[in-house]
Amino acid sequence: MRAPCSTSDVAPPEEPVPPGWRGPLIRSRAHLPTPARPDTMPQNREIRVAAAMLTRTDDGKMLFVRKRGTSAFMQPGGKLEPGEEPVDALCRELREELQLCVERTSPRYLGRFSAPAANEPGHTVVADIFHLAISSPVVPASEIEEIVWRHPGAPHEPGPLHLAPLTRDYVLPLWTTQVSQCPEGREAPRSDLPCSS
Repeated sequence: MRAPCSTSDVAPPEEPVPPGWRGPLIRSRAHLPTPARPDTMPQNREIRVAAAMLTRTDDGKMLFVRKRGTSAFMQPGGKLEPGEEPVDALCRELREELQLCVERTSPRYLGRFSAPAANEPGHTVVADIFHLAISSPVVPASEIEEIVWRHPGAPHEPGPLHLAPLTRDYVLPLWTTQVSQCPEGREAPRSDLPCSS
């Protein structure tokens, strides 16, 4: 039977040996992983947003917006606030960005989709997308610098647009599969109104 290890088998400890201890002692903690600083710890790289596929009732064209300081065109909408439902976030963003007031029952839910964020490298945008056909005018406000109306079947006519991945990969196909073939998708909701100042 092997005799128990003694404290003489290892280098003298830097801290007192607990009474009765017979195991090996560790002199250094250098081999242990260094705890990550708060500013280097992994962060949530998902961005939850609500976005609107806005189409006009008279010609079926879709609205694309470009935010200030960016180059990609995308759907109006924005990030959800803590505890906020996607449809409520959408109505709030439409009011802030386009001065368009809608009732929360008007947008038609199309689904939740994710794509690389257009303006925040390394992040993924997770979007609840809604469709809303409108007849009221929209006015760029807040962070919206430019708006264009294009037919969703030919968004690069009369000139090319730099489209956000979510718009390119999901919104335009959604229009083809769920909106253009759906008669009610072109009906004007009774609640789309320009917000009063």
